[in-house]
Amino acid sequence: MKKKLTIENQEYSYFSLNELSQKTGSDLARLPYSIRILLENILRQQTAESEEAIPHLLNWNLPGAEKSEIPFKPGRVILQDLTGGAAIVDLASLRKAVKDLGKDPNVINPEIPVDLVIDHSVQVDFAGSTAAFQKNEELEFKRNMERYRFFKWAEQSFDSFRVVPPATGIVHQVNLEYLADVVTERDAGEEKLLFPDTLVGTDSHTTMINALGVLGWGVGGIEAEAGMLGQPCYLTTPDVIGVRLTGRLKNGATATDLALTLTKILREKNVVGKFVEYFGEGLAHLTVSDRSVVANMAPEYGATCGFFPIDQETLNYLAFSGRDAAQQAVIEAYVKENQFYYDAENEADYTDVIELNLSEIEPSLAGPKRPQDLVPLSKVKQGFIDSLSLPNGNSGYGLQPEEAQKQATIQYEDGTTETIETGAVVIASITSCTNTSNPFIMLSAGLLAKNAVEKGLKVKRYVKTSLSPGSKVATRYFEDAGLLPYLEQLGFDVIGYGCMTCVGNSGPLDPAISKTIQDENLLVSAVLSGNRNFEGRIHADVKAGYLAAPHLVIAYALAGNVQVDLTTEALGYNEAGESIYLKDIMPSNEEVEQLVSQYVRTDLYKEEYGSVFTSNQHWNEIEITPTTTYEWDPESTYIANPPYFDGFESEIKPIQGLTRQRVLAKLGDSITTDHLSPVGAIPMKSPAGLYLTEHNVRPQAFNSYGSRRGNHEVMVRGTLNNIRLRNELADGKEGGYTKYLPTGEIMPIYDASNKYIADNTGLLILAGNDYGMGSSRDWAAKGVHLLGVKTVIAKSFERIHRSNLLMMGVLPLQFLEGQDADSLGLTGEESFDFAIDNELEPNSLVQVRATDPEGKVTEFQATARFESQTEINYYRNKGILPMVLRNKIR
Repeated sequence: MKKKLTIENQEYSYFSLNELSQKTGSDLARLPYSIRILLENILRQQTAESEEAIPHLLNWNLPGAEKSEIPFKPGRVILQDLTGGAAIVDLASLRKAVKDLGKDPNVINPEIPVDLVIDHSVQVDFAGSTAAFQKNEELEFKRNMERYRFFKWAEQSFDSFRVVPPATGIVHQVNLEYLADVVTERDAGEEKLLFPDTLVGTDSHTTMINALGVLGWGVGGIEAEAGMLGQPCYLTTPDVIGVRLTGRLKNGATATDLALTLTKILREKNVVGKFVEYFGEGLAHLTVSDRSVVANMAPEYGATCGFFPIDQETLNYLAFSGRDAAQQAVIEAYVKENQFYYDAENEADYTDVIELNLSEIEPSLAGPKRPQDLVPLSKVKQGFIDSLSLPNGNSGYGLQPEEAQKQATIQYEDGTTETIETGAVVIASITSCTNTSNPFIMLSAGLLAKNAVEKGLKVKRYVKTSLSPGSKVATRYFEDAGLLPYLEQLGFDVIGYGCMTCVGNSGPLDPAISKTIQDENLLVSAVLSGNRNFEGRIHADVKAGYLAAPHLVIAYALAGNVQVDLTTEALGYNEAGESIYLKDIMPSNEEVEQLVSQYVRTDLYKEEYGSVFTSNQHWNEIEITPTTTYEWDPESTYIANPPYFDGFESEIKPIQGLTRQRVLAKLGDSITTDHLSPVGAIPMKSPAGLYLTEHNVRPQAFNSYGSRRGNHEVMVRGTLNNIRLRNELADGKEGGYTKYLPTGEIMPIYDASNKYIADNTGLLILAGNDYGMGSSRDWAAKGVHLLGVKTVIAKSFERIHRSNLLMMGVLPLQFLEGQDADSLGLTGEESFDFAIDNELEPNSLVQVRATDPEGKVTEFQATARFESQTEINYYRNKGILPMVLRNKIR
């Protein structure tokens, strides 16, 4: 199947899909483009395993076609410093384990290119001033120097591993604007081999790169490690949901509104674990920057990926973003030759097709607790008011209707006072790759800021404003267009280049504001241009979160409260007392497009990315001594050798039944990885805070959970410790608490876990629908594993988290259709036995026996959520890391 292709006098080799189609008699034109990329990937592997998968992909959508296990090998891996940092710690631990077993530690080395972008550590400690950026960066390096030294060691000790330094850009935007090749050229002996650029990443929003026709998705850190070490990432032959786009966005509607609308539609369509592929005449009216907003949100609508095939817009973007001209020629010739270029005349077959007319998209937000909860701009006010009295849960707060009129007075240290009301916007942040990758959206915000300043509008003191662009390119075009001073006058100074508010690194509120909110139990809000607004994620004091386009973030900062209807009510008043409305300062599409064409230039990309690895002087000054294995510091509270290989045995033991398991937590629907995994600030009196205090770390130096992901002692203490967690075994106490069943005592989950582990009692979690939705945090699985959890029984699982659980040796079981813990009468106080053995098969039924304290027995069946024999092999090995170690030492 290998053929030759000559491009500008250079000969290349490639694996031909046309030849495969002719040989097999299959119709290549009917295959979705994402399936074609998988097919080429499998064809190129040329193994017995991949040979078996080829017919399944060629016939993926035929009636009665069987699902097959696809051994996908990504061309590269991309990491961010929190999830990715933990993965590199595991690689260092693997090296030590190999050395301890008397083998060569150099066998642990990335076998494909790996890039780590440091973008998740910076916090919004300082905002609202031009000095904020420098202060935040200095504090970032002070807090994280130990971690950054570790990354420097890894960069110099591992092959094919690069680090993009801090204060450079957000991982997905750097990937889109610079790292992605679209078509990879690799030396293969004496020939040059071409193949599609593919990847997996340790951030769930790795999907953003699908906007560029690059197939990739988020995986847990442990699965990424397997990919680095040459192991395939297995997936079942995917369903592909086609979204036919027609029309074009109307004036006032943005790609953000489109992405939020699709998130609602596709969540309702239940595309979890499926590919989504966009096609239709509407593609021609969406730039790659527009597409990137939609592709970025794939985790929010639940899909494995939201893929846009390569077309003329893709090629335009590659030229515009400064890719090498010779590289562009190779890309265009290869994708057209090997049938990866979008053909509007021949529509592919899809599992199902959803129709969406772009002209019907309306300005919208999402909230107050989930990204799939779309709210038209005109209904945000009433929707928020309604949510106050809805039952406490995904859509409501369980309060009285009069809560909407609640007010309090902030007493600032300088003696001034300010009135704050329910719904007050205390955080307004333009942040995250979702929108900052899009110059049209960003310049819309800049123009709106200019118009607002010129109309005399100001932002209230209690609103914490911030601007964290996804790359330095965005700052450059703000400066060149003369818009940065206007943003700064409204408090939207550039405060750093990182995920920041979107990942929970929103920093502290003014102490007086925070005290008022807590003392008065005031329900306040945040509006941000990110992709996640789960309860408790953005800030501990903020219960309501709304996702919005950057210009609406500024508008709500001016209004100061989500109880202002921006479509009919004034944002504020000028010095003459005249009302100023959103329509008065909203720029037209034509105005914004003129700025984009004038100030977003190719030379900006070339200049900023020309020195991307060397431009940060703080990073350049870090000196380390290269060694083959990392020298672990036993006193470190940042980097520690994890216990995954304690008691390691070279031989695998048979799978045995699990007995006498007790419930650690009984949880409801939509439990996110934010609920499970440690995230955000570390409370002083939490188990993790107490641990750090015992190790002489001052509370001011606690940093965040994310920054300490390389230390398992901190992370296990923070697992299941979200302040908004509602565990039904905690007798109504909110947060990381449970009932220690032998005594009935309510205590921190970590403390109860230790007692159970001391008694050699296995643990389980009961949960509802969408268990593990949200970010691809491997610690959501690592943490529960270290807490002693052996089993999770849920009504349904999010794709990445289910995979992460079994890769840590935790058994994922799913209630049968129509059943859950409540319908079966399970209170969580039972003792559970699971009848499993070495004959376990994918999706086989497992007999479960639950015995309550009075001796009453409830028996039921649950589905073992293994999708392949490979996943069962991970479980049999007690996790992927022990499996990799066994393979490497043989």
